[in-house]
Amino acid sequence: MGERAHKEVLIIIPAYNEEKNIPKVLEQLEKPEIREFADVLVMNDASQDATNWVVKERKHALVTHVFNLGYGSALQLGYKYAIRRDYQYVIQMDADGQHDVCNIPKIYRELKTKDGNGRAPDIVLGSRFMPGSSEFETTAIKKFAYRLFRAMIRMATGRAIADPTTGLQGLNRRTALYYSQYGHFDDKYPDANMIMQMLLLGFQIREIPAVMHPRTKGFSMHSGWRPVIYMFRMFFSILAVLFRIKVFKLETEEKISDELY
Repeated sequence: MGERAHKEVLIIIPAYNEEKNIPKVLEQLEKPEIREFADVLVMNDASQDATNWVVKERKHALVTHVFNLGYGSALQLGYKYAIRRDYQYVIQMDADGQHDVCNIPKIYRELKTKDGNGRAPDIVLGSRFMPGSSEFETTAIKKFAYRLFRAMIRMATGRAIADPTTGLQGLNRRTALYYSQYGHFDDKYPDANMIMQMLLLGFQIREIPAVMHPRTKGFSMHSGWRPVIYMFRMFFSILAVLFRIKVFKLETEEKISDELY
């Protein structure tokens, strides 16, 4: 049994070679208005720079992989950490400074806000492409991918998701528990495929406008030709989710209820 958390929220930050960016992110997260309700966990995915030492120096919780396991694996281990320590909510954000820390309290409030039916969301997405979001420039290939993934999600679920690849997300404990279990989470690129999965399984998802910034230092995991590879991989991953849930019914809302409760 893990140590019980004293705060409701765990902020999970996957990091790979982010020694130039993560100090500013952590400095912002150390402000009293964040620390009063949230702890920080950095998932260092076998960085080859000083990311590990930067986090240790600032005395935040840290898990370091011996081998590079990928973005999704870092997040999933973070969910396991959150469940073991009894956090009620998880907010995941990037280490590169693109996700403004001002979004954290907004996501936390939204996670606790009930709708007209008295239900709070399971997942809150911080969107770059909603009215009220900050302006965010991106490449033509990425714009095409966003449009493609939006269309696929809408056709399969009836939901219009403005930003299906956002890495800025808030999860309640039920969602974090589901994601932490084997086979429920993409260990490489958990993006639009996971949104499709959770909508089909009846999880409640909300979007709110978010403030984002362009990366100024280091290299993105989606640089070079990687966006093209990512787009094809995600396209087929979304199709796999669709077939697994809607055609073969390998997962259903009823099965999830039995697993989680």
